[in-house]
This record gives sequence, C-alpha cells and structure tokens, in this order.
Amino acid sequence: MRSHSNSSNSLTEGPIFRQLVAFALPLFLGNLFQQLYNTADSLIVGNFLGSDALAAVSSSGNLIFLMVGLVNGIAMGAGVVIARYYGAGDDKQVHVTIHTLLAFGLLAGIVLTIVGYFLSPVLLRMMGTPETVLPSSISYFRTYFLGSLAFVLYNICMGILQSVGDSKHPLQYLIISSIINVVLDLLFVAVFHWGVASAAAATAISQLVSMVLCLTRLIRSDRIYRVEVRDIKIDKRSLRVILQNGLPAGLQNSIISVANVVVQSNINAFGAAAMAGCGAHARIEGFGFLPITCFTMALTTFVSQNLGAKKYDRVKKGIRSGCLCTIVLAETVAMLVYAFSPHLIGMFTSDVVSISYGVLHERITTPFFFLMAFSHCMAAVFRGAGKSTVPMIVMLVCWCIIRVIYVTVAVHFFPVLQTVSWAYPITWTLSTLVFAIYYFKADWIHGFDHQKI
Repeated sequence: MRSHSNSSNSLTEGPIFRQLVAFALPLFLGNLFQQLYNTADSLIVGNFLGSDALAAVSSSGNLIFLMVGLVNGIAMGAGVVIARYYGAGDDKQVHVTIHTLLAFGLLAGIVLTIVGYFLSPVLLRMMGTPETVLPSSISYFRTYFLGSLAFVLYNICMGILQSVGDSKHPLQYLIISSIINVVLDLLFVAVFHWGVASAAAATAISQLVSMVLCLTRLIRSDRIYRVEVRDIKIDKRSLRVILQNGLPAGLQNSIISVANVVVQSNINAFGAAAMAGCGAHARIEGFGFLPITCFTMALTTFVSQNLGAKKYDRVKKGIRSGCLCTIVLAETVAMLVYAFSPHLIGMFTSDVVSISYGVLHERITTPFFFLMAFSHCMAAVFRGAGKSTVPMIVMLVCWCIIRVIYVTVAVHFFPVLQTVSWAYPITWTLSTLVFAIYYFKADWIHGFDHQKI
C-alpha cells in the first residue's frame, strides 16, 4: 500500500476550510450547470408548449428520483467505501471496488431502462396525473428512461472521481453536457416543434456525452483508480461491502421519493395549474439546494478519507466548518428566492393561477431551508462514517411515515395547497431535532480504529 497524503486529491492534509471549499466549489459550479439545464427543460417547454406541457415536465422530478434514487444511493455508498480505502492507501481494494461498482451499474442501468419504460404509465396514473397532462407525461418519462444506462454510469463514474477528491473534471463534463442539453432543447422544442418527449431526449443525449467523457477520463488515468475494461466484473466480497454501505443510502433516497410522490399526488389533485406552479418552484428550489448538495458531497468524502487515515479530530473540525457553510449559503439563497418568487415563477409561465400557486408554495417552504440543510449535512456525515443506516431510519420516520400521515390526514380536514406545502417544514424540523440529539449525545465517532470496511 502507498500513502496518498501528498496527492492533490487527498483531503487528509492541509487547511480544512480551504480544502472543503476547494472541493465543494467545482461541485457547486457543476451542479449549478446541471440545475440550469434541468431548468432549461421547463423554461423552454413552458414558454413554447404551454402550461399543460410545463406541468408534464415540471412534476417529473419526484417520480424520476423514485426510480433512480435506489441505484444512485448505492453508488453514493460505494463512493464512501472507495474514499475510505483511498484514504487508507489500499490500492488493491480501490481497484476491485471500482470495477465491481461499474459492473453493478451496467446491470442496474439495463434493469432501470426496462422498468422505467413499462411502469411509467402505471405510476403516473397512481399519482392522479390529470388526463389533460397524462399523454405528455408518459411520453416524457418513457423517453427519459431510455437513457437510464448513460445516466447511471455517469453518476457512478462521477462518484468515483469525487470519492478520490477529484471534483474538477466532473465540473468540466457537466458544463459541456449542460450546453449540449440547452442547445438541443431549443433545437428540438423551439425550432423543430417535436413536443415534450424531445426535451427528455435532449437530456438523455447530454447525459450520454457526460458518461462517455467521465468514463474515458477513468480509463486513461494513470492513478490507482484507473479503469481497466477487462477487469469490470463483480467481486462478491466487494459487492457485499458496497451494498452494506450503499443500500441504506439508496433506500433513504427511495423512501424520501415515495413520500414526495404522495405529496405530488396531493398537489396534482388541485389541477394542472397547481402542478405547473409547484413544478416551476421545484426547479427554482433546486438552486437553493445547490450549496447543500456540494457541501454534503464534500463532507461525505472528507469524513470518509480522514476516518480511513484515522484523523478523528480533523473529522470533527471538518464537520463544523462544512455544516456552518452549508446552512448559511442555503438560507441566503432561500431568502433571495422568497423575495423574488413572483418574478422567478413568472419566468416559466404567464398563467396567473399557476404563478399564484407557485408563489404560495415557495413562500411557505423557503424560510426553512436551513433545517433541510442541517439534516442533509448530518446524513452526509453519518454516511461518510459508514453509518448510513442512521440517516435512513431518520428519513424513513420523519420524511416518509410522518410526512405521508400528515398530508393524508391534514388535507382531509384542510383541503388547500398550503396544507400540503407545510409538510416539508414540519418534517424538516423533526429530522433536525433527531439528528442534533444523535450527533451531540451519541459517541458515534470513537472506536473507529477497531472497525473494518
């Protein structure tokens, strides 16, 4: 084994705050571009195809995340394993884990393509999608899931690079794919008038480009995480470790998605205008979520590498810095969104009713972004520590069971959109309390030198 302490990608040496920011900044920029091209779908579709088409596209997020969340969570857990081995300097296990993960991704991408294509109509009907929107929604989802293999492999390859501390190359690939997606959106929808499905096709093509670039980087690398095509096969022991660490994260993603699909079903009950307005908000909310995403990824990698290197005091200092940055940035963006919400929603649609629904939903949820940020930070920390069952259980109880019970019961007595919107702040508050108690009371970080991955 050889040490990686001098590697430019290692997070086990040097100023903690500067390293977290240096790692998180490319992630922020990359996710910014990704959010921009996700938003481009809705902006272009809403302005060129109308509110019903906007409803079909904008309400897609929860269902898509439900379908791909399990696979992405497993890949996220695998990234923790790779980061730990990398921090410990275990070259052999880094190599075996990476190639097992890629083999798993190939199988998962094929399965997701088949399942997503055939189950989309069933799931959309279960969500109570209005008949005026249903044909466009089915067309969009089916086209999107035809690109599942590229989407899964790209996220796996990006996760591998991030787990070894390389957040710069994923940024470059996201910028390229974002530009391709926007250009194709304009070409397919605005110029050729090919409809809603063409927006999904543009996304699938851009994801394919990202996957090819990312995989090529790994194949051509001269580092220990180099990918050898002939070695892409499943090692049973490595797969077991990947699933042990990744399955709870995958289940957490799916659990949250199930609850959000239930929430989306209740939004759908208010009609296409509510779907369009709240869907537009979801795209805007994505920008508020950017600081959370980038710093939680940085925290997971930081905690994993430093625990692998047995630097426990450094872990604690990194957690404090990462959480503070995430909360401050997320709430700052949230307040800007709150202030300009009518103008932001109005970018997607000129329909006054849709805008009013979107603003209503936005102004209830955004003031509480700091709670969501803290919960995601804690989930990232425990995931990086290999304790992914902790956030899974917390999310299962707070963000799924309680959220679903609240929406189901409360909407029965107060059948207005505000009731649905309050589901998020209420459950964010609960998860924050539980995570805070566990983090400060449980002696979870000690004894790590006796654990094996």
